[in-house]
Amino acid sequence: MTSQPEPFQQLDFVYMPSRDVAADLTWLTQVLGGRVVFAVEAMGARVAAVGLTEGPPLVLLADHLEGDRPILVYRVADLAATMAELEGRGWARQHILEIPLGPCCVVRAPGGHRIAVYQLTRPGVAAHFEGRRDF
Repeated sequence: MTSQPEPFQQLDFVYMPSRDVAADLTWLTQVLGGRVVFAVEAMGARVAAVGLTEGPPLVLLADHLEGDRPILVYRVADLAATMAELEGRGWARQHILEIPLGPCCVVRAPGGHRIAVYQLTRPGVAAHFEGRRDF
């Protein structure tokens, strides 16, 4: 049996719904020893990024994210090609949106898990947010 190539480059983010981003941020940093990358409040939403390891993934806490399940956000080299490949395997796209780093597509697995793929088209954006602390 031939194995299919992996379409994902790396898990960059675990996008976590949060009812209280500031409280969750405090717990992740004070109890788990996480490092605050940014804590941004804009357009009526709060999002904070926390590093729990030297490398990825970052934990993103967001008060605007619906549901209780996180979204695993994987980077891919070519979003269109990856989506075409995955759709050939049964991937049913939900919607395409723009995240600060580039275009992204989210799907919900049959068991309710949420997976997203994105293409890094704006790498300089990460530096723009790093160190920002609105709350």
